[in-house]
Amino acid sequence: MTLFFALIVLGQICAAAPILEKRSFSGDGTFYTVGMGSCGTDDSNEDMVAALNAPQMGSSSNPNNNPNCGRKARVKGPKGSVTVKIVDTCPPCKKGDLDLSPAAFAKIADMSEGRVSISWNWA
Repeated sequence: MTLFFALIVLGQICAAAPILEKRSFSGDGTFYTVGMGSCGTDDSNEDMVAALNAPQMGSSSNPNNNPNCGRKARVKGPKGSVTVKIVDTCPPCKKGDLDLSPAAFAKIADMSEGRVSISWNWA
């Protein structure tokens, strides 16, 4: 009987556990002129920051309170990797895309490429 109750409790714990989001993403990496972003911070082209694609950023009544604002992402490109902070939204970007600051983009690719394939995950 004790094993039966243990299985019931374990089942309730598993049912209550949050479903983990997909941990690895891929898409295009681009760069943009950084300034006042949708997260309410004023950042610069030299900061290691990025704009998250609109489908993954989602929307909230107050964009400054978006739960993705301030999250860190580890981005890998053809030339290397970099960790960036999400400070903005990229409306035309597709799911998996990140629009990076010029300084961050330069860590993962040559600036002349402009658009590269990337993979990334939440850090």
